[in-house]
Parts: sequence; C-alpha cells; structure tokens
Amino acid sequence: MKRVLVLGAGLVSRPLVHYLTDQPDFEVTVASRTVSKAEALVAGRDRGTAVALDVTDAAALEKLIADHDLAVSLLPATEHVKVAQLCLKHRKHMSTTSYISPEMKALGAQAKAADLTFINECGVDPGIDHMSAMKIIHQAESEGAKVVSFRSYCGGLPAPEANTNPIGYKFSWAPRGVLVAATNPGRFRRDGKVVEVPGDELFANPEIVSVPGIGELEGYPNRDSLPYQEMYGLEDVKTMFRGTLRNLGHCESWYHWVQLGLFDQEVRDLSGLTYRDWIEGVAGGAPADEKLAAKRDIPRDHPAITKLDWLGLFADEPLPRKKGGNVDVMAARMRERCAFGPEERDLIVLQHEFLIEGPGGPRKVYSTLIDFGIPGGDSAMARTVSLPVAIATRLVLQDQVTERGVIAPTQPGVYTPILDELERLDIRCEERTETA
Repeated sequence: MKRVLVLGAGLVSRPLVHYLTDQPDFEVTVASRTVSKAEALVAGRDRGTAVALDVTDAAALEKLIADHDLAVSLLPATEHVKVAQLCLKHRKHMSTTSYISPEMKALGAQAKAADLTFINECGVDPGIDHMSAMKIIHQAESEGAKVVSFRSYCGGLPAPEANTNPIGYKFSWAPRGVLVAATNPGRFRRDGKVVEVPGDELFANPEIVSVPGIGELEGYPNRDSLPYQEMYGLEDVKTMFRGTLRNLGHCESWYHWVQLGLFDQEVRDLSGLTYRDWIEGVAGGAPADEKLAAKRDIPRDHPAITKLDWLGLFADEPLPRKKGGNVDVMAARMRERCAFGPEERDLIVLQHEFLIEGPGGPRKVYSTLIDFGIPGGDSAMARTVSLPVAIATRLVLQDQVTERGVIAPTQPGVYTPILDELERLDIRCEERTETA
C-alpha cells in the first residue's frame, strides 16, 4: 500500500481525497487543524483517516510526513517550503497546486539528488493551463512550426444561471486570496515590448474575450507573464500574456475599489466599529456614499458605489473582527453576500490563443476548457484544482512519472497521462484551428 498525507481540508480538497481513496492500493490521511473537516472528507472511505494537526507543531508535522510516502500540501503557499524541507529530510515525494516560489525552486537540486519528485503548479491555473498549452506548443515544434504569440485567460465564475447578484461574482475559494490578488502588479509582452501594470492599475484597461458557448468576458493581467516564456520554451515569442477572466462590468467597479484602498492589507484596530463606521473612515466622513463618489469623481449611483451599498457596507452592524486590514473587512462581507447557494453551479473557463507560423502558413489555434460545478456536489473550482494534483500524486507513487526535482507539469511524460485521466473524468480542452 502507498500512504498519502493530505495537508489541508479546505474548499477544494474533496475531489482529491475521494480520487485517491478510490485507488485500491492507496491509504490516505487527511490532516487539518479543524479535524471535523477532515472527518467529513473521509466519511465512508475505508482507506481514509482523519487527524488533527496544527502545522505550527513542527514535531507532529514531521512525524506525519515521515510516516507517509508522499505529502500533498493544500496549505497556504507560505507553508509549502517547510513541508518540502521535511520531505527532503525523510526522502518523501511531494505535490502541490501552488506556484513554484524561489525558495521552493532552490530545493530542486537536493530533491533530484535524493531521487524525489516535488511536483508543483498542478491545479488549474497554474496546472491545466500549463499542460494544455505545452501539448500544443510541442505539437507545433514537432511540425517545424513556431509559436509567435501566446495569450491565455482563466477565471472562476458563477454559471450564467447563478450570476444573480450585482457584483457579478461568487466565491468558490477563499475570498481574501481573490481580493489580495486584485492588487498584484501585472507584466507581459505585447508585440515585442514589455508592458508593466502597477497593482493599482490592474483593472484600468480590461480586454473583451469571446469564449464559445459562454459569450464575452473581461480579461485583465494575471501577475508576471514573462517567466512563462522560458518555462514554455517561447523565449522569442512576440506576445506573451496570461490573464484572469471576469464577467462584464467587473473591472470598472473593482478599479475604483482598489483606488479607494478597500483592499489595503495594513492591519489596524477595528474594535467597536460598525461597517458604517469603517466605511466612513475610508471615505473621510459622512455620508460615506457621497464622499466615496466624490473621491473618485463619479456619481452616487455609479455601480462602484451601489455595489458597496448592496454588500451592506453602510450598515450599522458590528464588524466581525477586532483587528485587520480593509481587505479583511471586504472579504468578510463578500464571503457572506457572494456565496454560492447549495444547488448553484460555478464555472471554470480557460482559453489559450496561439498564433503559429510554419508549414502551411500562419494559423490561430484555440484551446478552451469549460467546466461546470455539480449542483449539490463538487464545484468546478474544486474539481479542476484538486484532480490534477491527485492524478499527479498517483502517477508519482506508481512510478509512471519519473522526472525528479522541483517540477511543473510541462513535459509530455507528466502532462500526457494527467490530461488523459482528466478527460476520462470529463474535464477536457477543446481545440480548434483557424487560418490567420
């Protein structure tokens, strides 16, 4: 039997735990600070065990890692290196869905020397985006063709029938993470020139992206796209852009919110404050709605203001915490007001756009993934984030993935079997080609 340790029992964990406990030769331990969450994940699963774990308890964490063959870290990204170092110490494999940090990358030589695989970036974005892109890139290279432009967009959204609130958005994962990402700077290459977008200008100039079967969405830059030129072997590409997708109208409101400082992370005393007190502090006095509108030189009935009203930010209700940043107040309110109902579906959209030059003339190739959540079951976000890493975990432990070190799923020996298994699970990218 292969023993897998799953660290974390959050919103995306269930498909991974169920997939791995369905494997006849696997035993799975789910470790979580809130043990009831882990117990719910393994309920009715003969080869699943739940344990309580505070990851700040170094000795307990180390013992669990030492007792298993592979650790899947679904913890906050800041914890991954700690897990990786313990995996190195006890010669255990590791998998995550998170970006490869510089600190994680620095462990690559040691992992390779220890004959270990630490597979990262194996979710949906990053993850399926890498795999589906590299499939097309490698196919073009095999034909003697060259990718000269690459644009990629991904977003988690409410399904059209569940898009029922003025915000145009509902949360299928941690709200605070979404809001913090809204202030990340962007960098990409366009027509041979590097474009840098400050964090407070991220939503200033959204693009309209047309997705077959879904319609028009807004796209804006997703962090730094330039490292993916090297990762994808596209050092000479003229355009390299990775973006996030949202519903129409999203970017204008969020642009104003960022400019108003509503996502600031500076921690301050919030004790005794109501939402109205807090928003008046942000606005610089009362009435907050008018002062906020004046700060942005927009009318009081602008969506950026009316959406704040709908969220209840002008209400005389106590704040849910005594300390925190503006982003924490916003996240708390949006967690309440922008949640999915029990029978509502979410939606994952991923679309690549390639311009390829070579034999037969220039052509545009599109790869599109559309996945809907299951009402009353797993969300599309949970499925597309956790199933790729679950499959990768199985492949590593069954010696079907033999690449060692700190890796992302960018080589055919890794991405081909994962994409094949995802297709068996009804998660697939549809490709189409047009003459450029």
